[in-house]
Amino acid sequence: MSYIVALTGGIGSGKSTVADAFAALGIVIVDADMIAREVVEPGEPALRDIQAHFGPDVITADGALNRRKLREIVFAEPQEKAWLNALLHPLIQNRTREAIARAGSPYVLWVVPLLVENQLQSRADRVLVVDVAPETQIARTMKRDGVTRHHAQQILAAQASRETRLSVADDVINNDGDPQNAVAEVTRLHQHYLALARQAAAQEND
Repeated sequence: MSYIVALTGGIGSGKSTVADAFAALGIVIVDADMIAREVVEPGEPALRDIQAHFGPDVITADGALNRRKLREIVFAEPQEKAWLNALLHPLIQNRTREAIARAGSPYVLWVVPLLVENQLQSRADRVLVVDVAPETQIARTMKRDGVTRHHAQQILAAQASRETRLSVADDVINNDGDPQNAVAEVTRLHQHYLALARQAAAQEND
């Protein structure tokens, strides 16, 4: 059984920078967003179910999912969002379990942007939050995605609050400043997680 460290943080917090630093240390990354994209790729049963339910408008000319169109529908109609979640969440969870089981590193970094929103923190042995000030999130999101300040604020408002996220954290990396500071903190936490994983493995074998 792999020791699981869940990595989360709000939009624009720099989760990718932190995850890349762990990967550079040889740790297997299991990315919830990547798995969520995989289960709706062309040829996947879930994509056929989505097309049957929502109609051809949610499929692009090349047979891929029209994410923007689907987002518009589920944003406007909560019951449709509930239907979509009921279809996709079990598929994502199954693939996540399989990926974690295959991992060969001493512990696994499970990257879950909506860990708190979906109340998944109990599925990890440890929760690491990448924390930044809301103003930093807004500025980074505007720059990265080319959106207005108002749109960036709307995205933040739809996510868990900073306080709620920090309340479930076992460890916190502040990423307001130079990204290299966050990378240095990863190196420290890596040694801590190696020790915790060894302890957990020893207890399992007792």
